[in-house]
Amino acid sequence: MSNEKSSPAAPVAASPSKGLVFLRRLLSFVVLWSIVLGAEFSGNRLISDYVFLVILVVLTVLGLREFYRLVSRRGLACFPGMGLCGGLLLVISTFFFLAGRAGVQPALVNDFETAFLILFVLGLCFRQFLARTNPDGLTAISTTLFGLMYVAWLLNFIQKINFYPRGDGHFFLLYFILVTKFSDTGAYLTGSLIGRHKMIPRISPGKTWEGFGGAILFSTGVSLAYVHAFGSRMAGMGLRDAAILGVLLSVTAVVGDLIESLFKREAGVKDSGSLFPGVGGILDLLDSLLFNAPLMYLYMRLVLS
Repeated sequence: MSNEKSSPAAPVAASPSKGLVFLRRLLSFVVLWSIVLGAEFSGNRLISDYVFLVILVVLTVLGLREFYRLVSRRGLACFPGMGLCGGLLLVISTFFFLAGRAGVQPALVNDFETAFLILFVLGLCFRQFLARTNPDGLTAISTTLFGLMYVAWLLNFIQKINFYPRGDGHFFLLYFILVTKFSDTGAYLTGSLIGRHKMIPRISPGKTWEGFGGAILFSTGVSLAYVHAFGSRMAGMGLRDAAILGVLLSVTAVVGDLIESLFKREAGVKDSGSLFPGVGGILDLLDSLLFNAPLMYLYMRLVLS
């Protein structure tokens, strides 16, 4: 019998608590958007425009990389190089349209995006023609296109809010960010205190119906308070619109969070990335914003205009 003593097992690092993860995510979000909004309200258009563009480009690149990494972990084919190049081209081109620096009318940006997406699909098909060893062309084309639309195309709506031609787009952007993130805050605080009934535990075990109610309450309260204070800088926005948007954006924020949780479950990971230790990746910070941005922009165009 051997007299050697077995070496003690290495201690397992304790995972951070839900509260600590939430605070880290909130801090990361505050720091990121404080830089953006600080530039936006600097009074210098050159600074505000190009800091905004740089941040958006960084979010696009990192977000697309994380998404295509999730696709690969799921064992699905994709063309990440084309997706990254396409996402960058879409975001940068849209910026020059909206900022009036492309020599064309900003109103044509929607036509440009439609044409871009058509050409991107054709480019993906051509890419598959050249991929002799890839038998999953339909999957590769679908996942690459979805990544472009989920990250870059949805982020483009944040640009459209920022460059909204009626009123001051900076105030609309700040409103959009605050109302969306207070949905996350309300959901977490209410769910932690009184949450008992799970929403969809197979996708996100921590989300409760009580937290969902808290998300609506917090978002709507912040929406009403913000419009009461700054409504004069937001053309067409009244307290009734604030109440409607508070509810709509809070609901869509929760849905967006659940969608990203679904992607992570499919890929078998806890976080979309490891950019922020103990927090996750860019998609973990953007999930609630991505689907809220088009909803906010469409309300501005169809109701407030």
